[in-house]
Order: sequence, then structure tokens, then C-alpha cells
Amino acid sequence: MSQDGRRVHRAAQVTEPGALVHVAPVEVRGPGPGEVRLDVVASGICGADAGMAANPSPAGGFPITPGHEVAGVIAELGQGVYGWEIGERAGVGWFGGSCGSCTACRSGDVVHCPRRQIPGLSYPGGWASTITVPVNALVRIPEGLSMVEAAPFGCAGVTTFNALRHSGAEPGDRVAVLGIGGLGHLAVQFAAAMGFETVAIARGEDKRHTAMELGAHHYLDASRAEAGQALRELGGCLLILSTAASSKPLAGLIDGLLPHGRLTVVGFDGTPLQLPLDKLVMHSRSVTGHVTGNPTDTEQAMRFALASGVRPLVQTAPLEQAGEALKTQQAGQARFRMVLTPTT
Repeated sequence: MSQDGRRVHRAAQVTEPGALVHVAPVEVRGPGPGEVRLDVVASGICGADAGMAANPSPAGGFPITPGHEVAGVIAELGQGVYGWEIGERAGVGWFGGSCGSCTACRSGDVVHCPRRQIPGLSYPGGWASTITVPVNALVRIPEGLSMVEAAPFGCAGVTTFNALRHSGAEPGDRVAVLGIGGLGHLAVQFAAAMGFETVAIARGEDKRHTAMELGAHHYLDASRAEAGQALRELGGCLLILSTAASSKPLAGLIDGLLPHGRLTVVGFDGTPLQLPLDKLVMHSRSVTGHVTGNPTDTEQAMRFALASGVRPLVQTAPLEQAGEALKTQQAGQARFRMVLTPTT
């Protein structure tokens, strides 16, 4: 509570282009109709958050509070909210709400609602001690997952889980994961737990041991051999899931796909992708993109993780160190997800 009687909380903000992330007191926004306020316990740092923090002209203007991997406890319920209770463990992910009336929403595809909301972009995100969100974005956190473990499922977890289970690959099929980072370390675990013969691809022999510990059956060092050719020598893959931030290696991976194989991209940069179309057409291969999932998908990803032993590997930092934690994540030095803990 501030001296003038206003309710305030702490939020990590970017206040102007190029400014560093700093923590400031911010007035609490109570929930309106159809909204819920969470006291944030854990909030992951994603590559998309880094891009949001670096945006020189955010759509909603400055200041911005990033954060779309949020786990917390319900503190307030807005008018018309039913089925949730104060004190319940809940979270919100990259999907932060939808209009409910467009064709996508009416057909159940809320993730592709043209007016979808994203925490940190559509409203202040989870790098804060509290966040207010639409109730239709809420995710129930099951017992057995800690808040720090649950937070990354809002983006990295549900994205990789959905990309794998909707790929058309079946248990026993060979699947490759490019990149062992915030998304990739979860993708390798999920792929192995789903029964795929799992190939991890990264640069450097130092990552081999980590990949095998995560459940990979094979490891390919992309700094020593062309990954597409190496995959072909293994027998080819039905699916290659690219979680790496760079788009540069993708064209060379096409050779590693079996006929009817699929390259699914969940991590990328702004580099244009040039693909040899003959290698796609002549072998009926495809390239697809994938983004996140709805709250039910996220809950299912967490339940699957509980049943199979999949867990995000995280490093925690207090909210006051958000700027330093962001730099650690951007430098690729996190193992493997930085998670802010506003309550510590």
C-alpha cells in the first residue's frame, strides 16, 4: 500500500527504447468482469520476452512489463467469474485470452484468434508480483509440480508438447530435435517419453552428455558434420522439430527427412528461409510452423509431465535481478530456463 492509500505492487519494466529492465512500484489493477488477479510466484523468461523488451515501439507504448510463463495463486475474482477459487494454484501462458466470437474461437481454435491477447503485449505481463488476466486464459496447476516447474509450461512446455503430439509421428518413429535450450531441452524429454527414437542436434561435443541425460538416443554435433546428411545416415526422420533461435541450419536439414516427413519450426529469427523446393516436392515433405496451445493443452502437457517424469530445468532469480537474468538467458548461459521468483 502506498502512502496515499493506493494498492501497489512490484513490476519489472522497460520504460523507453533501449532502456534496461528495472523494478518499480506500480498500482495494482483489480480484476474487471471476467478477469482474475494472480499473485505471481514464478515467471519464466522466454526468447519472445527478450524481443518484447527490445522493441523500440511496442504496440501499447511504454512502459512494458514482459512475462508470459506465469504461475501463481488466485488473489481476486472479477464479476461473473465462476469455477475458480481464491487461493487456487493457477497460471497463464503465451495464450492470454481471445475474443470468443470470431470464426477461430467458435471452431475451438482460440490460439489463432485474430484478436488473441498475449501477456506483456496486450496487457502487463508476469515479471511482477501480481498480474490480472482474462479468466479464459487461466491454467490449473496440478499438485506435484512446483510453481517454478509449472511456469515454463505456459510457453516452452505446451509449444513443444503440442508440436510433437500433433506431428503425425507415432511411437517407434525417429524424431530429431534441433537445439538444446529453453524449448529444446523439453522437446527432447517429451519426444523420448512419447516413445520416439529421439535424435538431439546441437553444436559442440560438450552437449552430448546433456542430450543423453535428457533422454536422447542419438546425438549429432552439427559443428562437426552436416546434420541433414548425418540424419540420412541414421535412416532419416519422420519429424524434425526446430527449437533453435537461428533459422540458418534449416535448409540443410531437409535431406534428413524421410518421404512424407515434416520439418516443424517453433524457434526462429528474422532470417528469410530459402529451401530447395525440389527436395520438398519430389519426396512429399512439408515445412510447418507451430505456436503454443490453449489452456487445456497446457494442463494436458503438465499432466503428461507428471506421469512421465518430464521437467523443465531452471535457474531462479529474484524479480529485482530481472535484467541480469534476461542477459543470462539471451547469452545462452541458462540451464535451461531462467525463472523469476517475485515472492523471494
